[in-house]
Amino acid sequence: MKRIAIIGSTGSIGVNALDVVRQMPGEFEVVALSAHSNADLLSRQARAFKPKAVSLFDADAAARLKQNLNGFCAHERPGTEGLVEIASRPDVDLVLMSLVGGVGFKPLLAALRSGKAVALANKEPMVMAGAQLMAEAKRCGGQIIPVDSEPSAIFQCLQGGSDSTAALTGGLTRQIRKVFLTASGGAFYKHKGSLAKVTVEQALKHPTWKMGRKITIDCATLMNKGFEAIEIMNLFGLTREQVEIVIHPQSIVHSAVEFTDGTVLAQMSLPDMRLPIQYAMTYPRRTQSVVEPLDLVKLGELTFKKPDFRRFPCLALAREAAKSPAMSAVLSAADEVSVTAFVDGRIPFTSIAKVIEKTMKLYRAPEGLPDFDEVEAIDRWARTKAREFCGR
Repeated sequence: MKRIAIIGSTGSIGVNALDVVRQMPGEFEVVALSAHSNADLLSRQARAFKPKAVSLFDADAAARLKQNLNGFCAHERPGTEGLVEIASRPDVDLVLMSLVGGVGFKPLLAALRSGKAVALANKEPMVMAGAQLMAEAKRCGGQIIPVDSEPSAIFQCLQGGSDSTAALTGGLTRQIRKVFLTASGGAFYKHKGSLAKVTVEQALKHPTWKMGRKITIDCATLMNKGFEAIEIMNLFGLTREQVEIVIHPQSIVHSAVEFTDGTVLAQMSLPDMRLPIQYAMTYPRRTQSVVEPLDLVKLGELTFKKPDFRRFPCLALAREAAKSPAMSAVLSAADEVSVTAFVDGRIPFTSIAKVIEKTMKLYRAPEGLPDFDEVEAIDRWARTKAREFCGR
């Protein structure tokens, strides 16, 4: 039985992960659960799955949780300290990380330094310092297994090209000609006219996936795909030129890999996050699926198109940031600040890209890989500058 901790258990990934656990009795023991502030849902999850420890990031919500559970299980400290404690528990085999934003950086680092396998659905840390985190995982015996459907698809395709160890350590780079990273197109793929006055409610209507607010807005700007491009570069040792982003509205081909001999392997399934979650949790085994199988005849046609970099400038900004590890950290921080400002009604949708661009232009990226302390300093600087631009 694999012992797991879920950080972000009340979000869409965490809820789906617990559904996988529920449908696979005897496979997993839920040792710890953590969330941001949803004390009521976390209380219900704790009573259903009986973890040894729980944690809420928000201090006030953590106090309510303690009252709700009334000694039912141990409580870790609120804030980042609690996340780090859960991520590095010695009685955990696998940490499922489904946080949103840069807050996942420290717990991910702690898990890797503890030699954990991490099922990762929190892409921002891999944008901030992906190469450094992969090096730390190798040094400490940790492992990152991608959970998001597209990085997971690439990981699975790479295993079809060689052994799984090489797929996780960048050992297949010379065998890869190109990676096709697919994108649904987000809420505004078919939108006619200007995007300047679109509302938060419109941006949150994703055509395929049900996700949290931040990642759904990132999908609407296509920044999410830019983040994933940087993430897979770091995960699999790819160059910027080896990653081609294609719009695939049906969300059936989750990504594909072209090898040097011209062979293209694609991973296909219905758009259900439980499948990549299940694979990351059971890896390296494949088990009986908990989702509906794919019916190719029923699907009909599958289409692929090039993205419009001018209409969706966030994608172009991410491609530019991918040239520099330090600039990628600036990109991640500025995006998080500007998306929050849009959701709060302080800037229009089109200003998300403008704030990010201004912040990037103000930063002078040093050469080489910044260390972890430097990455956190870059993150703080970029957040401060982005907030200033949002205020103007």
